[in-house]
Amino acid sequence: MSNPSPKLPPTAYELKEGEEYVPFTHGQTLTEFTVKAVISGAILGVVFGAANTYLGLKAGLTISTSIPVAVLTVVVFRLFAAFGLKHSILESNMSQTVGSASSSVASGVLFTIPALFIWGMSPAWAKVTLVTMAGGLIGVLSMIPLRRYLIKREHGKLPYPEGMACAEVLVAAEGGGKQAAGVFYGLGIGMLFKLITDGAKLVSGTFQATLGLKAKLAIGVSPPLIGVGYILGPRIATVMVAGSALSAFIIIPIINIWGAGLTEPLFPETEKLIRDMAAGEIWHRYVRYIGAGAVATGGIITLIKSIPTMIESFKLGLRHIAAGSDGARVDRTDHDLSFRTVGLLVLAVLLALTFTPGVLGYLESIPVRAVASVLIGVFAFFFVTVSSRIVGLVGVTSNPTSGMTIATLLGTSFIFFLMGWTDLAGKATALMVGTAVCIAASIAGDTSQDLKTGYVLGATPRFQQIGELVGVVTSAGVVAFVVMLLHQGVPGGLGGAELPAPQAVLMKLVIDGVLDQNLPWILIFVGVGIGLVASLFRIPVLAFAVGVYLPLSTMAAVFLGGMTRLLLTRGQPTDIAERRREQGILFGSGLVGGGGLTGVILALWVVLRGGTPIQGWPLELPVVAQQGLALVTILAIVGLMAHWAMRGGAAEAD
Repeated sequence: MSNPSPKLPPTAYELKEGEEYVPFTHGQTLTEFTVKAVISGAILGVVFGAANTYLGLKAGLTISTSIPVAVLTVVVFRLFAAFGLKHSILESNMSQTVGSASSSVASGVLFTIPALFIWGMSPAWAKVTLVTMAGGLIGVLSMIPLRRYLIKREHGKLPYPEGMACAEVLVAAEGGGKQAAGVFYGLGIGMLFKLITDGAKLVSGTFQATLGLKAKLAIGVSPPLIGVGYILGPRIATVMVAGSALSAFIIIPIINIWGAGLTEPLFPETEKLIRDMAAGEIWHRYVRYIGAGAVATGGIITLIKSIPTMIESFKLGLRHIAAGSDGARVDRTDHDLSFRTVGLLVLAVLLALTFTPGVLGYLESIPVRAVASVLIGVFAFFFVTVSSRIVGLVGVTSNPTSGMTIATLLGTSFIFFLMGWTDLAGKATALMVGTAVCIAASIAGDTSQDLKTGYVLGATPRFQQIGELVGVVTSAGVVAFVVMLLHQGVPGGLGGAELPAPQAVLMKLVIDGVLDQNLPWILIFVGVGIGLVASLFRIPVLAFAVGVYLPLSTMAAVFLGGMTRLLLTRGQPTDIAERRREQGILFGSGLVGGGGLTGVILALWVVLRGGTPIQGWPLELPVVAQQGLALVTILAIVGLMAHWAMRGGAAEAD
């Protein structure tokens, strides 16, 4: 029987009047910024960055990788220990800090860059990588002056949930916990089922049944999506599937009935009549515009609700920066990169964007690049300040990055419209501005969570900040490569049926709408109305709107994961329910990682074969048998998840 795991003190979570937090490693002299910590973190970051990229392009959302990276970091350092390489908890924290930057970099890229491919452009890898690095570096650097206020002075008030969870994982590992088993188990299951469905093609990727009036029930055979549902929980999963059900069971049949008597194509379709369209075609031609309007509305509403927090955060941030303490003698655990260094590095990045040809889109005059760089600096500084505080309250997953990006693109596109930069080159440049700001806001949230972990454990902020910069640089090129690889290696490319890249399509619609003024506005406004109605009924608008936008097959798989978590935790004692939740989340993270990585590997295989699609094994079955096999496979995935989560839930006696 193992000794009880050490725990964080109560002051790590809440401070009473007059109390002061003492870091977990206070009084110890520990190694921290080491080669093995940085390299292991960079490798883990690349792995989860690639997996998150695939997930985001498929489902329009990503998961925070901080916790699974923290768990796998524990495993890596135990392997080091087996070979005689000792380590400290602060080294583990450094590895997690470097690795977790990947998911934020992936979010910014996949929310925007695929729009270039959908426009028919072929951006160079170096261009995408440099913009990604620029956005990530600006995000990390801009957050640094806020650390002493948001992380230190607001300790006990801003919970930073992912940051605290990572601290708990690393502290528990000191006592010999075995949390990592669920991640590895999930990785293997995710890879196996992805190979069965998309590799060997033994099982159909979707279970579906036609219900009449072109309404269709569909559930994706997708371990990553089921895993995401477990991570998100039953409430959000239910809201999202409700949005998809609205599209599949109500909107598509209504369009089908209404358009049955039309004798001419309905814009934006120019050739085919509605009565001749399949359900999927109606969704692609019309419903996605309705969904885009709903998502844009959800993002803007979320942003508006955050305005009081934004203004307060911005004022506090400026006030704290103005009262900076450069030159003052500070303790190691309060030592940041100097404000002067931060300012010079941000200025260097913006100057590089201005004077390096070919990075900011396709408008190549220096004045245009200068305007774009200024816009990046202004929008990024504002939204980094906002993002750093918001994630302290609600966590990285609930950070309204989409709304911030939409606001950036609306502002940038309007300025470009006034200046007459409305051609495809202008659109690409506006998108690059949005990309950099989106990554900056996203990485700022991740940096804040990591600095919270470090503050609780007693890490050196300066080392963590350097680690974040390393994480950005090492993952940027990989994420850019994965996006380009998937465009070449997946049938239909980005924006197609396999990888719809919903967030990027939305950003494209925003830019097209402002610069071309040629969108099916009636459909867009229907989506706006849906978003407003959802808001009136206090439904989480953005989650519901994403459901409206995405196919039912995607959201139904997410719903199954959420319902699995509900069934396993409802009515259970608190300790068992919490253990099942945690163990299931780690297993779900493994499913995301395994399925995503296998998707990337399969795409690479297609590219290496010269673009020849994977044929799979010749297995001809009747349609009924195919659908039955798909349903059995879905049940098997859910059953394995339940088995692992329940196994964890019963372990409280160990």
